[in-house]
Amino acid sequence: MDVDDLHKRRRLLNRDTIALFGPAWLVMMADMDASSYIGAAQTGATLGYGLIWLMLILIIPLYVIQELAGRIGIATKGGLGDIVRKNYGKRIASIVALPMALTDTVTYGIEYLGIGIGLEIMGLSIYYTIPVIYVIHILIVTRKKYSEAEKPLIIISLLLIIALLLSLALRGIIPVSSPLANPILIKPTAGYFFLLAANVGAVIMPFMIFFQASATGLKLGDLDGGHIRITRRRSLRIMRKETLAGAIVTELLMVIAEMAFAGIPHANHSSFFATPQQLGKVLIPVAGSFSPIILGIGLIAAGFIALITISLGSAWGIAESLNLKKKSYWIIYILESLPAVVAIMLINPSSMIAIVLYLLIFFVFALIAPLAMMWIIGRNKNIMGDLVLSRKNEVVYLLMFGLIIATACIAVTT
Repeated sequence: MDVDDLHKRRRLLNRDTIALFGPAWLVMMADMDASSYIGAAQTGATLGYGLIWLMLILIIPLYVIQELAGRIGIATKGGLGDIVRKNYGKRIASIVALPMALTDTVTYGIEYLGIGIGLEIMGLSIYYTIPVIYVIHILIVTRKKYSEAEKPLIIISLLLIIALLLSLALRGIIPVSSPLANPILIKPTAGYFFLLAANVGAVIMPFMIFFQASATGLKLGDLDGGHIRITRRRSLRIMRKETLAGAIVTELLMVIAEMAFAGIPHANHSSFFATPQQLGKVLIPVAGSFSPIILGIGLIAAGFIALITISLGSAWGIAESLNLKKKSYWIIYILESLPAVVAIMLINPSSMIAIVLYLLIFFVFALIAPLAMMWIIGRNKNIMGDLVLSRKNEVVYLLMFGLIIATACIAVTT
């Protein structure tokens, strides 16, 4: 191959990479949602650096699961709900839609809770601010203004990470002599396993699976319509690199968050959970009295990104399963998120952090149905064609599946 041919191939690869870039990266950034920050904050406040090892290990199952979601999107150029309806019938699609809808409602709830904690940190009452957040969210997704909303939200979220990193740098690494400095902590206690499972739930969420499959498939369909042809194998290579990069960055951000919150005292020796006000002090080294405001705005932005991603991924998949017309999707957005908003208005704000952590453990169990569904689709050669799971990939996927569910089982039985 001469130099000109090599340059031409590189230009085509760069063009294809840029054209396909987006779904895998965005879903990984959405993974750093408000609940993930809260899980990392509670872990840091309680165990210090003790679960850094877990954050790094979780890169593997996060990549394996999201890679299959992207692979399905490439093979089918459609969303999961549409795939199930077309290949397994309307009845199975309707049955699958029910647990998806219930999981979505809980997922909306945890994001609104995270936003509510951000509001509480800023000293704003959730009783008049959460309804406003709800209306803005519905307007964004129903009027298809998400592309305009995502950019500033992602920037704000990145600024929060930078602020946490600066705060960590200014406060300094915890001395090795401190019990909180141990990066590999294994304690056979109920509280330890509780936080371990909560961190797993914070990293791998149901909406991420639905979003990456649907968004990847739809993007390839749009590229075909725009006469940009990318082979399935090249699409797979590009998606894998993007997914791996996103998984690594996401978990490194979780490590930074855990380290930044390490040493922040939790409520008192008789309480396992920190309060929003205590967490709000984390940025004092870099922001002083503005620490609660910056952290609160960051949590609200992170929660908003996830709300949009849920609507465009999982809720969209339910609409596809039920074969609703696109102009009727707004009904799903409203029906799924409204109960979450009402429920939050009825709870005591002081218990929000505890509820978030319990719901993160619930998410591990909620993964059973979508992970099983993806496995069934991924090994179906009639659907996947040449991208069907190999025996080796299938074994690795099922191993990750089993380990994830095992963590939650241990947490609830300890």
